[in-house]
Amino acid sequence: MSYGVGIVGCGLIGEKRARGIGEGRLVAYADLDEGRGRAVASVSGAKVYTDWRRLLAQPDVDIALVATQHHNLAEIARAAIDLGKHVFVEKPAARKASELEPLIVAAMERGVKVHVGFNHRYHRAFRKARELFENGALGELMMIRARYGHGGRIGYDSEWRANPELSGGGELIDQGIHLVDLSRWFLGEFQDIEGFAHTYYWKMPVEDNGFLLLKNAKKQVAFLHASCTEWKNLFSMEIYGQKAKLEITGLGGSYGTERLTYYRMLPGMGPPETTTWEYPMGDDSWEIELAEFYDDLRLNREPSVGLRDAYEALKIIETIYMKSGYDYCT
Repeated sequence: MSYGVGIVGCGLIGEKRARGIGEGRLVAYADLDEGRGRAVASVSGAKVYTDWRRLLAQPDVDIALVATQHHNLAEIARAAIDLGKHVFVEKPAARKASELEPLIVAAMERGVKVHVGFNHRYHRAFRKARELFENGALGELMMIRARYGHGGRIGYDSEWRANPELSGGGELIDQGIHLVDLSRWFLGEFQDIEGFAHTYYWKMPVEDNGFLLLKNAKKQVAFLHASCTEWKNLFSMEIYGQKAKLEITGLGGSYGTERLTYYRMLPGMGPPETTTWEYPMGDDSWEIELAEFYDDLRLNREPSVGLRDAYEALKIIETIYMKSGYDYCT
């Protein structure tokens, strides 16, 4: 079965999703900027609307793919659920966890599937890392250490992401939530949540740096830093096990070549056996993620990353905001 997809939001992420649509049929776009919508739709012949409600009302839209600013995500996803549409909503799925509570209930009542777009799980390096982890190559996990950041751009502090009413927060809810999601993917739920968020450089009411120390019931720890004062774009995640360590660096493009390095401890310890995989090709995570969702629908299985994952990640970030004196969540 080929699913009809309607994309709400024709910005950078909406365009990437359109290019990675795979076996789906692009049947409609919605964007407040009609010209931008038509530019994206020109290659597919899809209908274009400036009102997302008209897109959702289109009968051949089986999946609503929501790629808007944060303040619209939950509202549009909820409307799609109420119409019985399956939903693919980009992270963070909402500005705060409480916005997701009625969606979780509605999705269960309507019997629809909802996937949240945490595409970093689907990068080649992370797919390989997960395979090694599940095969027991790392042994019992001990900790994760990760950094993710960029340097902003002229006018960054005047963009919508700097407005908490639109974004729900700053760097933690933007890039930091990927680090939280990936850490939960490997270490499970965190019981102890410590950290600090602060605005050091950008003249804006949201944080430009966030520091997290997360601990689960087994005392496994994630030590995370997200920053938009990095100046040179950076992605680095190290996953430490009792037998080996995985190091993922780069995401392609300005973040550098995507790499996974596997450091296997030898019986005599000392320098480890080292294997590196490099992925200089284009990022296919967008297409792979959507392909998995199509399979979820065909097989009637729950998405591997859904509303509950977004909810738990947002709860962690909100805890840091409250500890740091930010009142975005009230």
